Amino acid sequence: MSAPLMPAAAGDSPKQTLPCPCPIADAVDGEGEVHLLHAADPSLATLEAASSATGLGGGHMTSSWWWRTRSLNAPSPFQQFGPCGRIMKNSAMVMQIQDPASQRLTWYKPPLTVLVIKKVSDASVLAPFVQLVDWLLQEKNMVVWVESAVLEDAHLNEDVKFKAIREKLVTFKDGRDDLTDRIDFIVCLGGDGTLLYASQLFQQSVPPVMAFHLGSLGFLTPFRFDNFEEQLTSVLEGHAALTLRSRLRCVMHRKGDKRQEAKVEANADARPAANSILVLNEVVIDRGPSPYLSNIDLFLDGKYITSVQGDGLIVSTPTGSTAYAAAAGASMIHPSVPAIMVTPICPHSLSFRPIVVPAGVELKVSVSPESRNTSWVSFDGRNRQELFHGDSLRVTTSIYPVPCICAQDQISDWFASLADGLHWNVRKRQKCLDELSDLTASGSEETLDEMENMKLYDI
Repeated sequence: MSAPLMPAAAGDSPKQTLPCPCPIADAVDGEGEVHLLHAADPSLATLEAASSATGLGGGHMTSSWWWRTRSLNAPSPFQQFGPCGRIMKNSAMVMQIQDPASQRLTWYKPPLTVLVIKKVSDASVLAPFVQLVDWLLQEKNMVVWVESAVLEDAHLNEDVKFKAIREKLVTFKDGRDDLTDRIDFIVCLGGDGTLLYASQLFQQSVPPVMAFHLGSLGFLTPFRFDNFEEQLTSVLEGHAALTLRSRLRCVMHRKGDKRQEAKVEANADARPAANSILVLNEVVIDRGPSPYLSNIDLFLDGKYITSVQGDGLIVSTPTGSTAYAAAAGASMIHPSVPAIMVTPICPHSLSFRPIVVPAGVELKVSVSPESRNTSWVSFDGRNRQELFHGDSLRVTTSIYPVPCICAQDQISDWFASLADGLHWNVRKRQKCLDELSDLTASGSEETLDEMENMKLYDI
């Protein structure tokens, strides 16, 4: 990406400014090309550094140019290395990636249909469900969809208010009705399972999802139901930030099916196959009921990486990094980080640590020829299938993420979930030393026993 440098006009201040987040020129290489770097100042980007770059010669740049940036993406790296080295230019490989911090919801036409997903077998959700559905029907004049099983709830049917609106609801049956392009907006009432269910219902493009915390953990449900009218109105008017939670496209290849042997294309999930499943959290390969260790071969872009000997393997998205993978010892990754996590389950090797690979790779998992048993595969805890010798599972990042509406913003919501849902890094605060601690700083000859008697080490 390049742009010309504009000389300052006579009488102008040498420091000119551009509105953020416009990038600024950070260096000029030997061919006169200007490389761009995100401005670090949160509100303004300055051309002062760019004007000084022309005097450096050969594109050398000082470390003071690497400012902090508001963008959630890393700054574009400087592409010249020393006096002679540089990255080979390949215009075919240039990509435009939108800054995740700038992802905001917009409606190009008013949403008319809304799917309401509620937690099943939970009486505490019934009253909020009826209140929400009635408000959407009466106040917003929206067409409300619910799963047909919801209408079979005996406790719900005893509600007088629900009886008045029951006939106005449109129903569907999971596994029978296709909701693609029929739903404009999704509202979840419950826990994280409601969001996983929404992801399962839409195996291609997913409508924006607004999740209210009425369940147990609520890591993926940032909204509180107290003032739902105000919050929903704001979202329906297009005032909301989005977190695009990536999903994994998983394709089972059975032994002997030659039609499936071709490599999974990058855009293949634009044409979903019957054996293709999109997962929001993770795909788990384990030993099932067998007493023997799993022996699973792992390939990355066709190259053999390692064999997993243990209880199994978790391949997860950044969203899934706070689920099963976290319990298996993996790091927790922000959902805006483009990555795939590979986490062994109880590996029979102390050196087998979880790894993170780029989101654009293709992983292939197969049962090792030496394995004493088969393996079992589950997708977000569902659709459990057996993986036989000669079968393989291919996993790539899908082009269809789940657009989750933020209560505040991507960073605040995630850390609030870590604190509230997982009690991340919660411990009692260490007490500070009292005034007598100055004795230790001044080289006092008090012994440790005397200091303990003075209770200076009360922590």
